[in-house]
Amino acid sequence: MTQPLLDVTDLRVRIGAGDRGIRPVDGVSFHIRRGETFALLGESGCGKSMTALSLLRLLPQPAGRITGGSVKLDGEELMALPETGMRSIRGGRIAMIFQEPMTSLNPVMTVGAQIEESLQQHQGLRGAVARQRVLELLDAVGIPDAERRYGEYPHQLSGGMKQRIMIAIALAGDPDLLIADEPTTALDVTIQAQVLELIKQLQRERGMAVLLITHDLGVVSGMADHVAVMYAGQIVEQAPRDAFFAQPRHPYSRMLFSALPDSSKREERLAVIPGTVPALNQTFQGCRFAGRCDRGWAHCERAVPEWFETGSETGVRCHLADPQISAPGSRAEEADRATGQRVYGEAGAVRTELLQVDGLKVFFPIHKGFFKRVVGHVRAVDDVSISIPRGQTLALVGESGCGKTTAGKAILQLLEATAGKVQFEGVELTALRGEALRSRRRDFQIIFQDPFSSMNPRMSVGDIIEEGMTAQRIGGAAPQRRQRVQQLLEQVGLRPEHAHRYPHEFSGGQRQRICIARALAVNPKLIVCDEPTSALDVSVQAQILNLLQDLQSELGLSYLFITHDLSVVSYLADRVAVMYLGRIVEEGEVHEVLDSPRHPYTEALLSAVPSIDAGGETTVIRLEGDLPSPSSPPAGCHFHPRCPRAVAECTRSYPQRTDLSATHQVRCHLYPG
Repeated sequence: MTQPLLDVTDLRVRIGAGDRGIRPVDGVSFHIRRGETFALLGESGCGKSMTALSLLRLLPQPAGRITGGSVKLDGEELMALPETGMRSIRGGRIAMIFQEPMTSLNPVMTVGAQIEESLQQHQGLRGAVARQRVLELLDAVGIPDAERRYGEYPHQLSGGMKQRIMIAIALAGDPDLLIADEPTTALDVTIQAQVLELIKQLQRERGMAVLLITHDLGVVSGMADHVAVMYAGQIVEQAPRDAFFAQPRHPYSRMLFSALPDSSKREERLAVIPGTVPALNQTFQGCRFAGRCDRGWAHCERAVPEWFETGSETGVRCHLADPQISAPGSRAEEADRATGQRVYGEAGAVRTELLQVDGLKVFFPIHKGFFKRVVGHVRAVDDVSISIPRGQTLALVGESGCGKTTAGKAILQLLEATAGKVQFEGVELTALRGEALRSRRRDFQIIFQDPFSSMNPRMSVGDIIEEGMTAQRIGGAAPQRRQRVQQLLEQVGLRPEHAHRYPHEFSGGQRQRICIARALAVNPKLIVCDEPTSALDVSVQAQILNLLQDLQSELGLSYLFITHDLSVVSYLADRVAVMYLGRIVEEGEVHEVLDSPRHPYTEALLSAVPSIDAGGETTVIRLEGDLPSPSSPPAGCHFHPRCPRAVAECTRSYPQRTDLSATHQVRCHLYPG
């Protein structure tokens, strides 16, 4: 075997001192060859990012320190280098791109100057030579009109472009190893596909190795050559990609697969991983996953599992792999019975319309000049018509900036509609004012994408949930409202005593449950769910989706589910509306739209979704450029500048609606009415 580019052996990290010291990396070993992509997979809090930062010796100071192990880059021991020696490694031989590019870029420096800064540090380039090299890098990462973008600031770029700038900065040092820490988590599926393809292309051209940190199994399937699963500071499984996806060995790996939503599980509860990652400031007496494992038994609680080689470059840290131990029939049988049950069957009752939206428009004026004259409008929502029956879910999908959230807020009368009708149970909401609208708000609520920023950090959880009841003057006296708060907490899977805690004391999944309890407090009939699972790990996402399904089945709730995650749509939704630049371009039953898409934009969205098949190869329909500005949409069909199937008519007129069936409609010149 050739010498690996990166060889990590028994790496250990400690943050803090004494009994409260945390061990986020506790005996991690792996190696990466030149040109290989090595994926580090696991939930938040498992130590993935801390492992990457440890390789560069970028630990939190002064509390963080490396307490043991070896990190060799091409045979050179990085742990033995002085700080001055590490400066040439960071950004030079090893480069890193982060999950959130906006927080990694300097907002007061142009993007060209930031790339130039890296060239100066690692290549010694200055002046016109450096500028020319920056333009070459911008072109290499697919930034159009590089001359103009050179002088722009980060806030002037889209999310996908900002991530490409981060990649250009990383490439400026001509690295041997690129560390990509959740590089696509915050991006739309189409932009995600572009960024991942860019990384693969640059890897082929430059022979770079890539350490990919992610919790997305689909991304791992499409990118990785080798996979390591990390849990509670340790690697619990390693295998080549094909072997891992064909037969994951560790119970944690198998449970991650089971928690993934897809259309085959529509009438079933998703498998969940109970509990959370354990605190890493303790000395473990047994398996770290034992408390959450569906295959565990008493031996797992009292004995630390060894690392067992199960094949060539394949291993697992689990007592089940020990040939000297015979595992009893444990909790696995009970777990198998608990999942796969068909609990969400079709309701037999006649469904009636709860919400009817016709011709909804939301335009924001553009002011200019000293007198702030209106010189144009941002057409955020432009003639949207949808309906949601009682007890059903309509998914609204599309790229960021297409108007999904604005439409949801306008439906709830949180934004004033420019035109159109919004009828709820036959009542025209746009005509309501004052107390009439306030009293009606109990019937519809919203759950936001970021639960922490949507809660008052100075209010207890009980007060947050009770606030809506107080405002609506429902729920009885204070003792009755407090009892209702306790019931709601139990209904969403929390404990009554949690009412006295504050938002910062909970995990992301728990905070989202609190937001759901707050929405339920006023007994709504419709809930707008605005990307409620996009920032969650797959295991926590499964818990929230199960909860939403349970509540819909129990209470007959209707959902407008705003998302860009089509796997969630295939599991949860009854109907799908695809939105592009403020307009619905395709709508139908979930199986019609996802199994037989007709609009080229829908086809592109679906092709960009990473799949977890063993091969990992999919054909992605590439969309050129970014979403056009809603203040100056293209003439004709708004999608035609990016459409791979555009015809001459697409540039002249916007297509009329074509009914493909009684339930499936599309707006596209390829399907004339």
